[in-house]
Amino acid sequence: MSFSLYDLSVPSFLQTLDSTLTVLDKGVAYANDNGIELSELQNITMHEDMLPLTFQIISVSHHSLGAINGIRAGEFAPPPKMPGIDYAGLQQLLVDAKQQLEAVSADEINALTGNSLIFKLGQHEIPFTTENFIQSFSLPNFYFHATTAYDLLRMKGVPLGKKDFLGQMRTSQ
Repeated sequence: MSFSLYDLSVPSFLQTLDSTLTVLDKGVAYANDNGIELSELQNITMHEDMLPLTFQIISVSHHSLGAINGIRAGEFAPPPKMPGIDYAGLQQLLVDAKQQLEAVSADEINALTGNSLIFKLGQHEIPFTTENFIQSFSLPNFYFHATTAYDLLRMKGVPLGKKDFLGQMRTSQ
């Protein structure tokens, strides 16, 4: 059985986008039940030098749909700043990413295998092939930010468990 660039990326992105939406929904329910402003949740961090939940969610979108757009364009850069985005806007960002990824065809993504991609960070440029970019940069960042978002809300008291993070697994049945 061969394993394609599409198989490596899009189904995993969709699974975790969906589970991250569930995590955010549970954050809303928790905030409503406990009289917490959603803006308080979206600004939480674990440490003073850490970026808040808002950045984590923007990064989940950026390292999924943004990664696919990057391999299409041959170029990827850090996520854009999104000042003023509220909690509902973060949820919508993930919904939009999920919907756009659901429309991506395996043939389109697989045709990009072996192409070049440049990650631009200021004056620095890091060259990748599309599959190395997905495997060694995008997926690790994607899971890091999804995990961090989960951890931030869990730390705040949102009742989350591993099943919430895993989401709907792709089993053989």
